[in-house]
Amino acid sequence: MTQEAPVSPLDRAGLRQRIDKALADFLSRQRGWLTTIDDALLPVAEAVEAFVLRGGKRLRPAFAYWGYRGAGGVDSDQVVASLAALEFVQASALIHDDLMDRSDTRRGEPAVHRRFALQHRTAGWGGDPDGFGDAAAILLGDLCLVWSDELLHSSGLSPETVARARPVFDEMRTEVTVGQYLDVLTQATGVTSVERASKVARYKSAKYTIERPMLLGAALAEAPVEIRTAYSGYGLPLGEAFQLRDDVLGVFGDPGQTGKPAGDDLREGKRTYLVAAAFEDTDPAGRALLTRRLGDPGLDAAGVDQLREIIVSSGALDRTERRIATLTDTALASLAEVRLDSESRQVLVDLAIAATRRKD
Repeated sequence: MTQEAPVSPLDRAGLRQRIDKALADFLSRQRGWLTTIDDALLPVAEAVEAFVLRGGKRLRPAFAYWGYRGAGGVDSDQVVASLAALEFVQASALIHDDLMDRSDTRRGEPAVHRRFALQHRTAGWGGDPDGFGDAAAILLGDLCLVWSDELLHSSGLSPETVARARPVFDEMRTEVTVGQYLDVLTQATGVTSVERASKVARYKSAKYTIERPMLLGAALAEAPVEIRTAYSGYGLPLGEAFQLRDDVLGVFGDPGQTGKPAGDDLREGKRTYLVAAAFEDTDPAGRALLTRRLGDPGLDAAGVDQLREIIVSSGALDRTERRIATLTDTALASLAEVRLDSESRQVLVDLAIAATRRKD
């Protein structure tokens, strides 16, 4: 007898397919509405559809859903639709992030600002194609943030239930925005310390990836304070571990799996925990090379390899891997302290492993 492959924690309860359906239904309605304004908005609808529907692991809605279920929430398509709103927050953050970083690709496809610059060039319009692409990306990122609100409110949940979730949802979106600013500021000032890198990781990514989605699910389920406390104890360290894994992949990841060029974080001058640890732990010659080459947009493959070697030889990569393991253990220990149903607990454990051991 052939043994069936284990179901990914992201696919339990048919969740990924249900989220995709909620997103597709919502975007279909939005496409119809946009084209009543002007047919010229069809490329806008198509770009958002391509960005949101093609790719993405649906990690944030998954954490929110199982946080909801773990707190005793009853499954419904309305709940799934409300949590799918997190994908629009994610899309907004990524579209703006790619623009600020001048990234060419996302998930193996042109970044949104590059997509619209190409549209401008192909059509032979007047003005600067790159300026047009930049403006389009700003507006599409804003549109996704607006639509995150709209999907939450139009999901079919009662106004009272939505009202319970609003404070978490609003705080989450503020945190990711100011975290993004701290990231930009850190690159501009060149401040390089593991303390600053950890704060940027916490607010730019960690909180809105796991902790806030967990608390959003808890709010929808009217979870008691002990569950909400345990969810924060699980979500915040795990979210930071998730971002540290992302930082490692940004330097050492396979472009075929990450969808981004190798070493892009080095060209962009990201002051991540990984890079900050290398600055702390390498010798003066290595520190001087990092200072000179980090953030060089013309950094070639040989230059990327050179900086990678410093990161490895300094022990920064091992230090980051140990930090990921410690944070994950802390998260799982917090989860073990609260009473949850066995299925939700197991899925949250599996999600923790999936979030911190991924290759893309």
